[in-house]
Amino acid sequence: MEARAYLKNARIAPRKVQIVLDLIRNKPTNVAMAILKHTPKAACEPLEKLLKSAIANAENNHNMDKDNLYVAECFVCPGPIMKRIRPRAQGRAFRVLKRTSHVTLVLKEKE
Repeated sequence: MEARAYLKNARIAPRKVQIVLDLIRNKPTNVAMAILKHTPKAACEPLEKLLKSAIANAENNHNMDKDNLYVAECFVCPGPIMKRIRPRAQGRAFRVLKRTSHVTLVLKEKE
C-alpha cells in the first residue's frame, strides 16, 4: 500500500529540487519534515507542503498509520519551459529559460 502526492508545474528548476529530494529519500516522514523545515533552500517550502499532502492522503484515503510512514520514492521531472527574452547591448536579445518541475512523492508504511 502506498500514498502518492504530485506537484505539477512548480516554478523552480528541477536540478534545484533534486538536491533537496536526495536529502529526504528513504527517511521517516517526521525526520523528512524536520529536514525540510531547517534546510535553507527555495525548494523546501513547496516540498514541505507536498509532504504534508502525501501524509494526509495516506491517513484519509488509505487508512495508514501516520507514525509508520516513510518516503519510499521521490523524484522530479522537468515540466514545460517558459521562454523569455532579455534585452542585450546593440539591440540584441538573449533567451532566458524559466524552468518548471513536476515532483512526485510516494509514502509507504514500515512493516
